[in-house]
Amino acid sequence: MLTDDHKDWGYASSTGLGFTHQEIVEAHFRACAPQYRAALDRVGIRPGWQVLDAGCGSGAFLPWLAELVGPTGRLSAVDLAAENVGLVTELARRERLEAPLEARQGDVLRLPYEDNSFDAVWCANTTQYLGDRELELALAEFIRVVRPGGLVAVKDLDAGLITARPADPFLFTDFFRRAGGSPGYAHQLLRARDLYRRLSAAGLGSVRQHTLLIEHYAPFDAAVQRFYGLACARVAEQALAMGGTEQWQAFTDPEAPDNPLRDPQAYISEGNVVAIGTVPG
Repeated sequence: MLTDDHKDWGYASSTGLGFTHQEIVEAHFRACAPQYRAALDRVGIRPGWQVLDAGCGSGAFLPWLAELVGPTGRLSAVDLAAENVGLVTELARRERLEAPLEARQGDVLRLPYEDNSFDAVWCANTTQYLGDRELELALAEFIRVVRPGGLVAVKDLDAGLITARPADPFLFTDFFRRAGGSPGYAHQLLRARDLYRRLSAAGLGSVRQHTLLIEHYAPFDAAVQRFYGLACARVAEQALAMGGTEQWQAFTDPEAPDNPLRDPQAYISEGNVVAIGTVPG
């Protein structure tokens, strides 16, 4: 299903995909929780709806989704990693979600649900792992399982807005320009602001898109320091392996006192995009 270069980025779940392990996913969620909630709130999910979280991971969005649909709604969750089904089931028990939940193992390219099963599909931080043709197939599946007039919402990272200080302002830009020049994970991380075009091409109507700049200023809290320290170290390893500038060396050890993210005036940003379309008919 997916290209091998995803595996080189580290922190993989049983799927072998980089940055999908529960530890790194939950660190990222905690670091960006307010902006993630803002993205979800733009979708327009209503009480009583039946909603699918497609590519649910360990289930971080599910308590918010349960809050939106309420006790008269219903949630379903599907993920490629078998262990995430157990994590989601445990989360539902522990958090006592406001809506009933059913979790399954499955592939977003072949969803295990009947046509017109849901009022909305929410897919967060998942399309970055799909090649261009796979993204087309996933969107077709989302449309298939949502009733006419329902919503398909896709949220993902926009690597074009990643930058850090103190560092060369073009350090990350140059890396993603080089790494994203051919098909693969880096290319897919740069695709987020084209999601509205992809949703329109898939046949969705009334497509709207919102881009959120996520900024962190030192002193970072523990979640921000941990996630971005680990993530930048993996990107630095990739950049150095590709012959990148020695400036990347400072990012390779998240605990090093000279790591730029430990500077008293450190700054890091990323972008998130959420695109929403209506199923026709």
